[in-house]
Amino acid sequence: MKISATIITRNEERNVAAALRSLAWADEIIFVDSESEDRTVEIAREFTDKIFIRQWPGYSRQKNFAAEQAANDWIFNLDADERLSDALIAEIQQLKEQTTDAAAFEMPRKTFYLGGWIRHSGWYPDYKLRLYDRRRGRWRGDFVHESVEADGKIKRLRGNLLHYTVMNSSEHHERLDRYTSLAAEELYMKGKRASMVSILFSPMTAFLRSYIFRLGLMESIPGLATSYFAAHYVFLRNLKLWEKGAYSGETGHPFRRMAT
Repeated sequence: MKISATIITRNEERNVAAALRSLAWADEIIFVDSESEDRTVEIAREFTDKIFIRQWPGYSRQKNFAAEQAANDWIFNLDADERLSDALIAEIQQLKEQTTDAAAFEMPRKTFYLGGWIRHSGWYPDYKLRLYDRRRGRWRGDFVHESVEADGKIKRLRGNLLHYTVMNSSEHHERLDRYTSLAAEELYMKGKRASMVSILFSPMTAFLRSYIFRLGLMESIPGLATSYFAAHYVFLRNLKLWEKGAYSGETGHPFRRMAT
């Protein structure tokens, strides 16, 4: 089994070197950048010469494009803020010496947040499908939360994918604002709409699920933060979804006059 690693970026000079260094085991690295304005591409040239620069078409389209440039059918996709643990690298190197009937492999992702590894709140094991046969798998999802749909058996690896997410609460809030806009757009395009009930009660449900039922309370302050952010995510997503209906005139809201 030969494996091509793919990574897509935009303005990731803070993360890209460590991410690419953890892909040293791959048979090649395909690097696709969306017109970064920092040193991302310059740093990437130290690790691979297979670099493509193109406008941003969306997460799935960009990742599928990267896979299409690969010389090998087996693809390992890594985000710029992720690294492979030593245990995961060892497992993949063993796979390269074998044959398999699987179409894809998923692995647990462990996230570093507010100074420590989060093991509760629904953040772990957080299985991610990242190693797949492109002949039987393809990225889906036009807006956010893209994932690989694989046609065939999916097996699990035990080694952790390490996720070095936001550095602090301010960055978390900024990212949440961007992702909730994408999520609301996706739901709106699928015909979903928000109501007073969903705006009021869904965030409460999200908090209780994360803090109580998924044991976020065991993580001290970071667990409280992840649970509150989970609730705020749901609140903003549903509010933005409601706004889309209001501005379009679907709800009869006076915003309709402001939008015309």
